[in-house]
Amino acid sequence: MSNALLQDHAPGLEVCLFPDVREESYIVDSIEGDVPGYIRGHYYLNGPAKFERGDLKYRNWLDGDGMVCCLRFDDGQIRFTNRFVRGRKFQQEEEQGRAVFATFGTRFDGDKMRRGIATESPYNVSVYRYRDALIAFGEQSVPLELNPETLETMGEFDFDRQLNSLSPFSAHPKIDSRSGEFMNFGISFAGRQPLVNYYRFDANGVLACRKRATLDHACSIHDFAVSEHYAVIYLSPYVLDASAMMGEGKSTMDALEWRPELGGTLLVLNRMDGEEVARISIGDRYCLHTINCFEDANRLVLDVIELERPVYDQYQVLPDMFNDVPFGWPVRITMELETRRVVDRQQLDYHGAPDFPAIDPKLETQAYDDFWMLGIGTAGRPGRKFLDTLVHANWNGAIEEYRCPSGCYVGGEPVFIADPHDASGGAVMCQEMDSNGPTSSFVIFRACDVSHGPIARLRLRTPVHFGFHASFYAR
Repeated sequence: MSNALLQDHAPGLEVCLFPDVREESYIVDSIEGDVPGYIRGHYYLNGPAKFERGDLKYRNWLDGDGMVCCLRFDDGQIRFTNRFVRGRKFQQEEEQGRAVFATFGTRFDGDKMRRGIATESPYNVSVYRYRDALIAFGEQSVPLELNPETLETMGEFDFDRQLNSLSPFSAHPKIDSRSGEFMNFGISFAGRQPLVNYYRFDANGVLACRKRATLDHACSIHDFAVSEHYAVIYLSPYVLDASAMMGEGKSTMDALEWRPELGGTLLVLNRMDGEEVARISIGDRYCLHTINCFEDANRLVLDVIELERPVYDQYQVLPDMFNDVPFGWPVRITMELETRRVVDRQQLDYHGAPDFPAIDPKLETQAYDDFWMLGIGTAGRPGRKFLDTLVHANWNGAIEEYRCPSGCYVGGEPVFIADPHDASGGAVMCQEMDSNGPTSSFVIFRACDVSHGPIARLRLRTPVHFGFHASFYAR
């Protein structure tokens, strides 16, 4: 379809995507509504914030250099701090004042690759606390440790040299709040025999298991899930041709191919030792993010967001995003491991291209009902769009939404914050960006009444970037 015929369902988006972000630290003094008193602790958010280097403008949302934001709720005050994550890419390009490294969606003459075969991470995906450390993650890279208060980059977090620069390590670890274990995966895209690497670190940070499993295809995988006894990786048939990046100079985006005829597979591993338990066929949809995983008697339940096809191509060319974004749905998949088959599928009636699902973190690996996600209210209509809806869903089928006013958008994975005095209460927080200002805010909702709108809005002094993944740590 001609761009001339496409409608703009995201007026002012370019203003929100490309703010002149500055590193700052200050007390938030513009607060509308009432912040619940039980919100005490640290909120962290990571995402891409810098989309140009010298004369080069990046093409894809995943290309931008990562910046972490922190809100510290303490003694009636809220302090905001933001700082770029200073990995190798960021530091060299700052020093030289130009683009040096290839990115996910952008190649240029003379660009460099990590070890000649991979992109140098912009560390723009997620940020988590583990033991006493705050860690920023990028795809397929050893993470970086940050100061939890100042967000200063302190160096690689390699688990006391148990990881090295060759260790494929995803940006979606799972940290079990009950056991203290840290689990992750990474993909080796070797042409002859692609592999998935599974890691489990014990509560003391010791690498207790590293196991490899073979893959039929070099699948691009962003997320996985764990239950009490299993780890599950949804292998979508989104295949990376690494040789095209090295030999033909293609970007990662251009070297990916959607091949639904290959079908998808659920790879189930033993959580303790990484041994393969089952491979179960799962159809021809695409999974970017999981929601949760838990065990129900002799069955394993995996909750995911399934899309008709991959979504990375919808992140470019900036700022015209999500022009023909695929439909997606929250789906509950029930597996019987003994017979290696799916015995039930429940698909909720929400298809607004949902993403960034989140639950109460205390219920991870356990049975639960409620979750939150972001959506695109104009999904299905041709033309530029962006995330503009906060959704609260329940596996009994109930769905409620908060839709932003025109010219406003949401960002950042919704974070659930428990009310210690009310087990059925709690709050959810995410970003809201208003292109009419432009202004950036963090907005707080009653977790089970998001359709009512925000109960508090924390306005920042200057606009910041849209974030990807967020986390909250109560005091």
